[in-house]
Amino acid sequence: MTDAGARTPSVEDALTVQTEEAMSPLPTGDVVMTLTDVAVAFAGRTAVRDVNMDVRAAEVTALIGPSGSGKTTLLRALNRMHDTVRTAKVTGSVRLGDLDVYAPSTDPTLLRSRVGMVFQRPNPFPTMSIYENAVSGLKFNGVRKKALLDEAAESALIAAALWESVKDRMKASASTLSGGEQQRLCIARALAVEPEVLLMDEPTSALDPIATKRIEELVVELKERVTIIIVTHNMQQAMRVSDRCAFLLMGDDKAGELIEYGPTATLFSEPTDPRTLDYVNGRFG
Repeated sequence: MTDAGARTPSVEDALTVQTEEAMSPLPTGDVVMTLTDVAVAFAGRTAVRDVNMDVRAAEVTALIGPSGSGKTTLLRALNRMHDTVRTAKVTGSVRLGDLDVYAPSTDPTLLRSRVGMVFQRPNPFPTMSIYENAVSGLKFNGVRKKALLDEAAESALIAAALWESVKDRMKASASTLSGGEQQRLCIARALAVEPEVLLMDEPTSALDPIATKRIEELVVELKERVTIIIVTHNMQQAMRVSDRCAFLLMGDDKAGELIEYGPTATLFSEPTDPRTLDYVNGRFG
């Protein structure tokens, strides 16, 4: 039973604790998110069906498959991004630890503080400064203490490997950054609220090879502090950055289905389904 005077901890409360204590590495192998019979439909037409998988801490999970197989659709279901689509319906169960993601009592805004997202193209707020971009998620969640905002901004920019290049121009517009720097700023913005899971939807598809390499290195570094689920069309990228892969393929009913899920090395070298072998060897897709 909850005390009458008790209140729900805020994002600011959580961040205060996190800034007072050193962040410990994630406990490798713990299940962070569980998907059970997850399906997504739009206007009654199923786009993804029957997805069952466990996402584990301190790992990068890559969603791979041909265009139209439902990778991004599945990814957006994990933090209720489809809530804004009137015809969308998500069924099955998505759990973040003990939290039922689709329970009526779950606040989508607070959920997205725990499950952040980085989109395909860098989308910093161009009229805002670098600093304001970095702390925008915190301010949206009600954080107002300047000392806390300053510390969170610096910590997130360091984590996103951007601090050294921007620390002396924090008041400059985000539009002055290169494409790769803008994407790292978006990653910092997501990290600033200390999410448990970070969703990344083809985060390097709009970047040049040098920027892509830096983002890939960053993804590998970040998994020690945040569990990452990434959509990629690039098989070499999936091999370089991910610990586990989920291969999705469109079925005869035009819905994406999970064909195989397991350690990346195994999925690429000894997959259990011949369709996976054909795909990773470039025979289709």
